[in-house]
Amino acid sequence: MATRIVRPIRSYVLRQGRMTAAQQRALDELYPKYGVPFGAPLRSTRPLVLEIGSGMGETTAAIAAARPDADFVAVEVHGPGVGSLLNRIEAEKLTNLRVLRHDALEVLSEMVADDSLAAIHLFFPDPWPKKRHHKRRLVREETAALMARKLAPGGILHAATDWPDYAEHMSAVLGAEPLLEPADRGFAERPTTKFESRGRRLGHPIRDLYFRRKRTTPAAR
Repeated sequence: MATRIVRPIRSYVLRQGRMTAAQQRALDELYPKYGVPFGAPLRSTRPLVLEIGSGMGETTAAIAAARPDADFVAVEVHGPGVGSLLNRIEAEKLTNLRVLRHDALEVLSEMVADDSLAAIHLFFPDPWPKKRHHKRRLVREETAALMARKLAPGGILHAATDWPDYAEHMSAVLGAEPLLEPADRGFAERPTTKFESRGRRLGHPIRDLYFRRKRTTPAAR
């Protein structure tokens, strides 16, 4: 009898988006310079921030430029977005930002040490609005536990969405995670993106969620 292969449920679909010549050139020429190979442990002597799903990279680059005291790793699977961010890094001469083209949950599981991240940014993840697709949402009980474990004590999980149902879902899931507690603000101010501006024009409410890794020791739990 053939062995049944159980594939993990992905929170994204790899769509064949249009790749511009500049984006493809960045993937070919700049990824070796600014990209991070999958598998090598992510380490820094400064505060380290991981962004899950950096999109086209405008927010990522703006935050990295505003916080030169920290190091940032942007994780994105879609080629056009990776290429666009690589071009921004090169043009703006950002020395504290690197890109990793891979599944973010595998990166967290295999490359990030527990208690090590100053912040995790999760801006406008796919809300998977249809009920039958909710299982694909990135924020679930098990992923909330994973992200919380990777944060250093006092580290911030900053999520944003323009989908009210997903905002309530994330608030409930993250609020139920024992290692997390509500926070007043993020690690860095989140600039307004083109995606967000479009959402506001369409009447979508924008909601930012802030949670902090509790400053507790294992013995105190």
